[in-house]
Amino acid sequence: MSDPRNQFEEESAAFDAEAEVAAEAEFEAATERGLADIEAGRVVSHEAVKRWLMSWGTDNPLPPPKCGE
Repeated sequence: MSDPRNQFEEESAAFDAEAEVAAEAEFEAATERGLADIEAGRVVSHEAVKRWLMSWGTDNPLPPPKCGE
């Protein structure tokens, strides 16, 4: 009779491998979407984000920047 701990370890390893493959595919898809956004101009400049963040905690916080700013 086989040791149930071995079966658990094998199933756990298979699950970990499947989860890693899924995570890698998700990362690649997110990267492709990001690159498409850059090519299409759907970006916010560093300067706009910095102005927004620097306004936090002031009397006049800015609204979040929009694409193209």
